[in-house]
Amino acid sequence: MNGIALSVSRGIARVTGAALGPYQTAVIRIGFSATWLLFLVRELPHRHELYGPDGPWSHDLAEQLIGDNGAFTALMWSDGRAWFEIVYALAVLSSVLLLLGWRTRTMSVLFMVGVLSLQNRSVFMGDGGDNVLHLMSIYLVLTRCGQVWSLDARRARRAGAARARGERVVDRVGPALWSVFGFVLLTMTLAGGMDGDWFVPALLWAVWAAQGLWWAVGRWARSGEPRILLDVVADIVHNGALVVIMAEACLIYATAGWYKIQGSRWQDGTAVYYPLNLDYFTPWPALSDALAANGTMVLLITYGTVAVQVAFPFTLFNRRVKNVLLAAMMTEHAVIAVVLGLPFFSLAMIAADAVFLPTSFLRRLGDWAARARGRPPARLSARRPAWPTHGRGEGGTAAVPGPRAHEGGQDRKDAGGPADKRAPSTRT
Repeated sequence: MNGIALSVSRGIARVTGAALGPYQTAVIRIGFSATWLLFLVRELPHRHELYGPDGPWSHDLAEQLIGDNGAFTALMWSDGRAWFEIVYALAVLSSVLLLLGWRTRTMSVLFMVGVLSLQNRSVFMGDGGDNVLHLMSIYLVLTRCGQVWSLDARRARRAGAARARGERVVDRVGPALWSVFGFVLLTMTLAGGMDGDWFVPALLWAVWAAQGLWWAVGRWARSGEPRILLDVVADIVHNGALVVIMAEACLIYATAGWYKIQGSRWQDGTAVYYPLNLDYFTPWPALSDALAANGTMVLLITYGTVAVQVAFPFTLFNRRVKNVLLAAMMTEHAVIAVVLGLPFFSLAMIAADAVFLPTSFLRRLGDWAARARGRPPARLSARRPAWPTHGRGEGGTAAVPGPRAHEGGQDRKDAGGPADKRAPSTRT
């Protein structure tokens, strides 16, 4: 019994003691924001036909569909061209800032709003990767995805150094953003723009209120206990969202693999052969023809794809086998991007796969990138920072209670320390 109790207490300590997988969440933040940004930039000349007033899926049709399914989209607030341009521009801007890791909590919320607004406006636009992006944009709001490889992390390090020198750190941008977005939320709610779907408006208000509470506790709490409590809650939310992201990726591959087994097209190889002969999926006709003419290659691709997708969720119990299949799946998606001309679907899937990458590999990758820029590698803080009593360095971003100095701030364990080695993403 003592052994069971000890194991349970250790498990609870792991979940509540740190935001696990900082490098993995940073990778999926960068991956999904880059995927959405590249898609928006590529479709910039065609944006009015895809999601705007000139599209075949008119504003009236979109209103009828949203009236039935209750989906959220800010584009339904007005059918004017100017409003569409504003929403599209904000979607691009939030993607850029989330990619850079500037005010990641606020930008993750704006990123989600941009994704949902455009995709729910025209539901028939996309190639499969839009479904993954749709879900992951919601999960990212709940994660501390700016702990490393972000402007937030750099600002947190500078703020910590300034406090160590006895200087007072005041964050005016955060409270300003919090106030502006609170005003926008209140205005849209009173104007009826939040009617219909309840989940997204509730999430937006909960995130905004939670960050206000976070700032208030840091500003007026005399002791550190309330702040530590909020920090534990934020860790639990982050780790729960990380588990959901990992489970989502496993479900995608498991369902895809088992459905393929049941279909005759994947049993006789035509599921791979036919797309290679369709003009829509042949950006490189010579390459597609060469693959389609090689029966052995079609056989290997067909059965290899099914085997990898069915087996991957079970390989999470063996790190070495998992890493091999992970590399195989990423390579497969890269091939799909080139051969079938589906780059954004492939990028979205590679970004989802990245949550399973080993921490040691990601740290080496980050160190290599830092040295390439002539800078020393950045590490997470190895100890809990002392909370400033004025608490102005943390408020202002629309978020659940964020990390110590900010949402991209310090963690309690060093990247190479025990917490990093105990993270689920490093053991799967």
